[in-house]
Amino acid sequence: MKDDVMNRQQYTWTGLYSELADKLLPFKDNRHKLIEKLQMVYVGLGMKLPRLDSSSTPADIDPYTVYGLFNKGISEANRKKIIAAIAKAFGIAAELPNDFDGIPVLNNLNATFYAFVGDDRRGEHDIDNLWRVFEAELALAASDTAENRRLFIEAFNATVVQFGLGWKLTMGLYWVRPLTFINLDSRNRWFMGDVSKTGPSIAEIVPKEKDSPIHDGEQYLAICDAIRAELGSDACPYADFPSLSNAAFVESERVNKEKKAAEKAAEQEAEENSLGDAGVETTHYWLYAPGEGAARWDEFYDRGVMALAWSKIGDLSAYETKEDLRQALLVQYSDKTSQKNSAHALWQLVHDVKPGDVIFAKRGMSEIIGRGVVVGDYEYVQGGSDYYPNLRRVRWTHKGSWPRDKKFAQKTLTEVTDYTDFVAEVSSYFEDVVDDDVIDEIGGDEPTPDYPEYDKDQFLSEAYMSEEQYDTLVGVLRSKKNIILQGAPGVGKTFVAKRLAYSMMGVKDPERVMMVQFHQSYSYEDFIEGFRPSAAGFELTKGAFYSFCKKAAEDEDNDYFFVIDEINRGNLSKIFGELFMLIENDKRGSKNKLQLLYSRELFYVPSNVYLIGMMNTADRSLAMLDYALRRRFAFVDLRPGFGSDGFAEYRDGLSSPKFNELVSCVARLNAAIADDDSLGEGFCIGHSYFCGLRVEDVTDAALSAIVEFELVPLLREYWFDEPSKVREWADALRRAIK
Repeated sequence: MKDDVMNRQQYTWTGLYSELADKLLPFKDNRHKLIEKLQMVYVGLGMKLPRLDSSSTPADIDPYTVYGLFNKGISEANRKKIIAAIAKAFGIAAELPNDFDGIPVLNNLNATFYAFVGDDRRGEHDIDNLWRVFEAELALAASDTAENRRLFIEAFNATVVQFGLGWKLTMGLYWVRPLTFINLDSRNRWFMGDVSKTGPSIAEIVPKEKDSPIHDGEQYLAICDAIRAELGSDACPYADFPSLSNAAFVESERVNKEKKAAEKAAEQEAEENSLGDAGVETTHYWLYAPGEGAARWDEFYDRGVMALAWSKIGDLSAYETKEDLRQALLVQYSDKTSQKNSAHALWQLVHDVKPGDVIFAKRGMSEIIGRGVVVGDYEYVQGGSDYYPNLRRVRWTHKGSWPRDKKFAQKTLTEVTDYTDFVAEVSSYFEDVVDDDVIDEIGGDEPTPDYPEYDKDQFLSEAYMSEEQYDTLVGVLRSKKNIILQGAPGVGKTFVAKRLAYSMMGVKDPERVMMVQFHQSYSYEDFIEGFRPSAAGFELTKGAFYSFCKKAAEDEDNDYFFVIDEINRGNLSKIFGELFMLIENDKRGSKNKLQLLYSRELFYVPSNVYLIGMMNTADRSLAMLDYALRRRFAFVDLRPGFGSDGFAEYRDGLSSPKFNELVSCVARLNAAIADDDSLGEGFCIGHSYFCGLRVEDVTDAALSAIVEFELVPLLREYWFDEPSKVREWADALRRAIK
């Protein structure tokens, strides 16, 4: 498919675009006729003429806006349809284009070259001026004389200053005569301003990307002449303006994709680091249809694969983005649907499904027919026209029929990891049923994720806590089973909670750590069990802590950690109910069962379950914790870690005097907060506001954002009744980074 794209004839649009200009010029003094002609084109297409003015029917129009009708964000199919209809209506002899390479397009929200009627920014002669520069460019392209240059420059200078034009005018000039006039939109200026891409001669004369718009026609023509003179040289090997423009587009798209991918990766890394999940690969669960109506299930089961079709687009790993996949599907199969779901499924098979993931095979929307574990990477295996070439090796563990009352997704491949109730339900189908043949093949074992190791030293390098504090924290949690980490905003309570769990387990195993957040509406029914509405009325559903304890009870050799964020925001007596007693250290285990409220089941909290709660000591809106709960938890204060060895090492690695000064200022601020009778140490500002930065991230803008959008609002909340104190410390923080 990609070879076909590379081999097709490029820039086939230039002939039609040039001829259309010749057909439009006679309408310069009869624009009402032009508008009527355009309306008839759209009526013939069964489409509505786009809104080109304040009213549904434009009173006037310029030639560049006519080009904008098919040079904006519309589908390629509609684009070709409109061009074909315009070509027929205007009697254009040039062949219809089969590509649009090198054509800049307008933003759909700004697709006219003039302001609408009634807009104060529209001048009386704006559209007349556009026709004037249009006529001048055609004359100059036909005959490059001094007089034609003078007329073009005069018309250009009068028009380019109109509202919304500037660089946009060069886009229109390029559409009309793409071999004579260069487009100077931001992509082209960025590309041509790079010496390595177009050579020093072009880079020197082309205005930089962020320069103010060009308002000089003489300068614009000089740029066109200079670039044309360099075309075909070693420094600028492009044959003409369209090939240069296309190269700029392709390169900018590549750079933008890389930038977006890097930003996404950085965001994901930051999120993972903030929760202590960096480097963790967890098991994912997938719902999969083995062919339409599960027609290929027996074949795939016997072969030990999960496979998807769409053979016409070739090896899926060759596509750089999901959008590339979608476009290939549109070309090879149909443009009647978006192909979004198909592209998403194919992309997930290649990039998201991992060895160790669990696959639930389905038939239709209400029957599970098998289960397996992924054991291989993506493969492309070419076969016949009916072959499913895109596959992963799967060790199928179960085969049968398990109907469900509830329907599930109709899509070919769906990740269901986050639907924990569904996963638990379907997984229960296979607890006591395994094929004899499968047992022989897999030996009763399944591959388990290789979780990264995590120990005390790693914790100390990241959590900005002393070794003594860590040992005390672990000791208290081991003996008490339940602790609450309390502290000021930004001391890293969530960060510490998860990494504390990982350090005590010795590995980053997310399957043994669960986090919930309490709030005013969180209930016993959410936490333990309760009746929930269903299609049949009401059904008893199990809560997060109940399910977690059951999981831990089946794995007594390993520790499990249940983390509760904002523990003081919920109604704790109602949430915990009868578990007040069961969570005590000496009340753990099967010998201390209590009957649950709804199911009447005898339940216990396993001894290998640890509870870690977190609460913000600066939250003045919350009531004191229930005394009964307070007796069952040990309370550990977390303080700002600016003075820790770990933070000092992190700070030195950034090598930023402004960062150091800001941290020093915050240290002085914390001393003032601690001495304030209305606040105290529980309101001191934590170190996490300053964590996660790399050397390249420590810019004036980044430091200013921390001050203005995080620290100053916090001060306004602290000293809401003392604005002078807020101003004093806000100014001090700002001075620190000047």
